[in-house]
Amino acid sequence: MSLKEIAEIVGVSPSTVSRVLNNTSTTCASKEIRDKIFEAARETGYQPNENARKLRRPALEERPQKRVSIVLARIKTLDADPFFYDLFRNLEIVLMERHVAIDHVIYTEETLLDCKRTLELPKGQGVVILGRCSRKLLAHILSFTSNVVGIWRNSMDFNLDEVVCDGKKAAELAMEHLISLGHRNIAYIGDCSYESRYIGYCNSLIRHNIPMNYGWIKQTDQTGEAGGLAFAELLESSDNFSAVFCANDVTAVHVLNLLKKKRRQARRQISVISIDDIEESQETSPMLTTIRIPRKEMAHMAVMVLLDRMVKGHAEAIRIEFPCRVVDRGSCFPVGRGL
Repeated sequence: MSLKEIAEIVGVSPSTVSRVLNNTSTTCASKEIRDKIFEAARETGYQPNENARKLRRPALEERPQKRVSIVLARIKTLDADPFFYDLFRNLEIVLMERHVAIDHVIYTEETLLDCKRTLELPKGQGVVILGRCSRKLLAHILSFTSNVVGIWRNSMDFNLDEVVCDGKKAAELAMEHLISLGHRNIAYIGDCSYESRYIGYCNSLIRHNIPMNYGWIKQTDQTGEAGGLAFAELLESSDNFSAVFCANDVTAVHVLNLLKKKRRQARRQISVISIDDIEESQETSPMLTTIRIPRKEMAHMAVMVLLDRMVKGHAEAIRIEFPCRVVDRGSCFPVGRGL
């Protein structure tokens, strides 16, 4: 399958296909076109550098192609979470570059564990798990294969390969940024149950001897709609907080949009910071200050570790942790700054 053939299936130019399969940026094409291109590439078994591949020795050509499954442990669809959407697309690109085919894409634990719809994975196949998963789900996957790598924000304390970017450290970095600007009245919007980002929020308050105001803590499912509702409640119930730490960018984007509409009600400049650095964070006004999670690099390293595991290059569990960093774009202000 060539770029030209994929282009004909989707109805775009080969150059558009090339740009999309080599760059996850949303500027390459519309989301609808990008989705169609990736779907066509996956279903047709596209491999890049086709000419170079044909020049390999016949013995290499006869080797069976490696295949993997991707399990999205916490979401129902890719459209539900831009962070995992981008991470998934980066995985697809790296796998294609390494001539690895994707057999199955499995959404949520229910799909895999429902007794009526249980999906049996091919024995010995590679599996990439995106997002925090339960021990029950992991045990099910390990019953088929030990070739497993997880990509998540924190070490899951499982005996398997994992690539992480510590969510607690990311939250502490966000809080330190706000506190360095003089903020002490900091609200939190996000998941509070067994959530590392909430732990990082609490740890930072304790470290700086800042009393915890439970009225400023809003438990949500971390969707944009829920985050917007939570922030609206904050505005209605309190006028004392000067900053909001959102657990993810999806929530923060809705908060910033709501702030624009309710600027008079706020009566002050409210700083907003979050975690992920999705592309939408650059489209708000002001642009969102956030903590960057290096999705492209995490996807690349996860594939490298998984392929090494599949050829028995290592036997002990590997944990690779990527650092995060502040991307200061302008949504955080020194405390007390007026409108």
